[in-house]
Amino acid sequence: MDDLGATARRDWVGALKPYLEKESLAAFFLGVSSGFPYALIGATLTSRLAQDGIDKKTVTAFTLVFLAYNFKFLWAWMIDGVRLPVLGALGQRVSWMLLTGALVIAAVANLAWVDPASNIGWVATSAILVGIAGATFDIVIDAYRIETLRPDQLGVGSGMTQYGWRIGSAAAGALALVLAARVGWELAYTLCAAFALPAMLTALVMGEPARRRIAERSKGIGEALRAVYGPFTEFFLRKGAVLVLLFILLHKIGDTLANLTVRLLLDDKGYTNDEIAIYDVGVGFWAFLVGIFIGGVLYSRLGMKRSVLISLVLMGVSNFSFALLAAVDKTNAGLAATFLFENIASGIGGVTVVAYFAALTDLRFTASQYALISAAASIVGRVLTGTTAGALVESFGYVNFYLFTTAAALPGIVLFWLMMRAGLIDASIGTAGTEGGEGS
Repeated sequence: MDDLGATARRDWVGALKPYLEKESLAAFFLGVSSGFPYALIGATLTSRLAQDGIDKKTVTAFTLVFLAYNFKFLWAWMIDGVRLPVLGALGQRVSWMLLTGALVIAAVANLAWVDPASNIGWVATSAILVGIAGATFDIVIDAYRIETLRPDQLGVGSGMTQYGWRIGSAAAGALALVLAARVGWELAYTLCAAFALPAMLTALVMGEPARRRIAERSKGIGEALRAVYGPFTEFFLRKGAVLVLLFILLHKIGDTLANLTVRLLLDDKGYTNDEIAIYDVGVGFWAFLVGIFIGGVLYSRLGMKRSVLISLVLMGVSNFSFALLAAVDKTNAGLAATFLFENIASGIGGVTVVAYFAALTDLRFTASQYALISAAASIVGRVLTGTTAGALVESFGYVNFYLFTTAAALPGIVLFWLMMRAGLIDASIGTAGTEGGEGS
């Protein structure tokens, strides 16, 4: 028994150790700063507008500010290719981190002091500025994270970033609400702008990433054009690039469809708000955090390909669990089990798949390529599935709809498995997934 206990302790220590490395801790603080602008222009701004008496139609229209996050790849090339004057002496990534962090602080502070009741148009403009600044900050944060982490740290680093993102967004949103009730929205938003500092300080402490690579430069207009098209041509010249892009577009459609309609299912089943809060929000939140940890361990122990394939299967099965929940009468035990499994599977997939996407980037074009990949991964789910989910539920009924979402997950699973068998996963990996530290 003593030997078994000692072995178990060593296993736990071994599993926790990667999370305590400086690169992983840096990824956590980067995630904290990444999450807060999104929170402040999301539910928090909705609460502020509603409390100021703005009509519901105008409030919901503000969701359009998130389009900046979907189209950030259009200007991501600047983060790779444009050297900043003066600040550039600190390094490409560090200088852009400081500049974009300062822009986020300024944009949030500007939004703080606009009065929605007297000038809703300027509030909208200010929110868009926060969205653009936040999306650009995200570009730099993603590039810095990928270039700081070694290939073997990408899984754990992705998990730590998601921990940070969750904490940063939740803390900023909650702090804004608490402060607004006591000192007003203006000061609340202004103080929340300080959430940009963790990423900026991390960049100053860690310095320029050792894995940062500089693309070959030509003179004049050639250099400018290469900065724009170089990242895309490099990616699509790889063996299997088209299939990889197809996987990026398809892999999450089933999962997104299922999650878009869960609250409709729970409402029609007669679950109360308290029950939804306990099992969906409460159990789901902690299960997701557990899933993130498991995903990091799986990525480290099993490697990229097997961990991604397992996570894809688990996410597909989680859709089937919603079909089972829809098929039975109201049951809190079933509700708890469904959200426990679904969120653990989502946490695992969020780590392993994001780490795989990070590994696809070329270290010369990290910012540009990851912005493109992350946009492609989300835009189909948000745009296409978001416009069809409700109609499909009405046509199929809940049980058949969730069986359909399970089937919709199969193409991504099969495609990834076929790419594994054909060796295309390894062939398509960029230098971010293969090269080690400085000098490699």
